[in-house]
Amino acid sequence: MTGTPLLEIQDLHTSFRTDGGTVRSVRGVSLTVAKGETVALVGESGCGKSVTAHSVLKLIPMPPGEITAGRILWQGRDLVPLPPREMNRIRAREIAIIFQEPMTALNPVYSVGEQIAEVVRLQMRLGRRAAMDRAVEMLDLVGIPDARRRVGDFPHQFSGGMRQRVMIAMALSCEPQLLIADEPTTALDVTIQAQILDLLEEMKERLGMAILLITHDMGVVAEAAQRAVVMYAGRVIEEGAVDRLFTEPAHPYTRGLIRSIPRLDGGLGRHGRLQTIPGSIPSQYADPAGCHFAPRCPLAQADCLAAQPAMSGPDPDHLYACFHSPLEAPAP
Repeated sequence: MTGTPLLEIQDLHTSFRTDGGTVRSVRGVSLTVAKGETVALVGESGCGKSVTAHSVLKLIPMPPGEITAGRILWQGRDLVPLPPREMNRIRAREIAIIFQEPMTALNPVYSVGEQIAEVVRLQMRLGRRAAMDRAVEMLDLVGIPDARRRVGDFPHQFSGGMRQRVMIAMALSCEPQLLIADEPTTALDVTIQAQILDLLEEMKERLGMAILLITHDMGVVAEAAQRAVVMYAGRVIEEGAVDRLFTEPAHPYTRGLIRSIPRLDGGLGRHGRLQTIPGSIPSQYADPAGCHFAPRCPLAQADCLAAQPAMSGPDPDHLYACFHSPLEAPAP
């Protein structure tokens, strides 16, 4: 990482109390995002990516959710103890978020212009007319044709790709310093996906902001991010520069994710099939003593079941939690 961190998450733990027990969704996550940087948080569905992102803005329902430990430093200020009123001053104005599923994230009974203008009025203290002018400006900025007319249209009058552009316009309307993009290309076809990623990069350069990109798609990681943080079962298991992770993946889980990507050069596994990671992710109720990936890992040994490996490695810019990585991570 280069530059002073805008966002620094330190040993974050987020849990949910349920009738079946405590679900430990996030278990000691630490990561940083610097100014102007795009960091991808990647892993299987259910690994804790979105809960981590929502914890930053304290958008998890509390109760049953709870941040039980850790710090979330925004430009050096810990967000965890802040009351709702203080958090409301930071949301949208300093840190904005694009939620998953553009087909359902917008309110169907209000026009898209009203929804963008509401954010602007609350955060920038503009009048109704000025806020609506800002909504038109943002729709035009993200490539919505005839923005002045379409600002009065409702979400059902937009395609999925256009709704995602509306979500981006809303998130960027107050010019935040950090954008959290939670699966911004979910349910979009590959052509629209490419357009959305290009739009995010253009907006990032224009506004000088940083992006925390939440995704399970390694192709999106390769295209859009400079650094990647790989999560498994609520923990960070590898992080480093994207090109390094793709050429020298250290953790067996990261290697499994990369091997599952279709390749145009035909570099697939035996019999030309995509390789898969056997088994399934552990229960979020469980808290085994050892490495959570051990039951699925081809390199697992007795010590992997006895203790959780710490993040380490010979290069401080490429860290991984594995006792038996081919890159010879030193044991903690």
